[in-house]
Amino acid sequence: MSPSSKVAIVTGAGSGIGRCVAIALLNDGYSVVLAGRHMSSLDATERGANCLPGTSLVVQTDVANPDSVQHMFMEVKKVFGRLDLLFNNAGIFGANVPLEDMSYDNWQAVVQTNLTGAFLCTQEAFKMMKEQNPRGGRIINNGSVSAYSPRPNAASYTATKHALTGLTKATSLEGRKYDIACGQIDIGNAATQMVEGLGTDPMQANGTNSPEPTMDLGHVARMILYMASLPLDTNVQFVTILPTKMPLIGRG
Repeated sequence: MSPSSKVAIVTGAGSGIGRCVAIALLNDGYSVVLAGRHMSSLDATERGANCLPGTSLVVQTDVANPDSVQHMFMEVKKVFGRLDLLFNNAGIFGANVPLEDMSYDNWQAVVQTNLTGAFLCTQEAFKMMKEQNPRGGRIINNGSVSAYSPRPNAASYTATKHALTGLTKATSLEGRKYDIACGQIDIGNAATQMVEGLGTDPMQANGTNSPEPTMDLGHVARMILYMASLPLDTNVQFVTILPTKMPLIGRG
């Protein structure tokens, strides 16, 4: 690792927003830890970045598993020695079903990945960032516009993203004394497999179905790069990015 390079972790780096952000960080001079459940997808991200040797580290990680998260952070400390940025991105949508039909197992899976996973990674990041020299770092949570304007049939996803906003605020507050900044990006309709999974005519709040615009993932990556570029005495607490014509304002 170059002494001047910063170190970032991106969870869910094997696809979608995580892959795009990880590649953008690598291209911006970061050393990046690619974390996710599927090695083949993480390897594809690494190849797509065409990065310099030694600037990327692939670690198979299940963010819902405390042991797996601890192992990943131990690898980060062993290889790079510090951590400057954590992008808590890993997440799943869950079953697209009415609240009363959602299974307990599905609810648990979404909570464990979207909320508990972010907490576990944040906890380990705190331990590293408060002790390293120079002290501190930045944590960015991937929220969602669904946290305050939910889609129909998405109770587990909405609840976890709403809770993530609380975690962002608590992290921001408790991180002050350690020079740890925490912000959140709320994304609407980025062109990912998750959004494609809603179909070409997703259900609207009034029960009808209609197409919705999407936006290029590169816009999200550029926003993350901006948030990460700020000095630790300055923070983007919350930012929302979405297609201009997405039917969000007035939803419901």
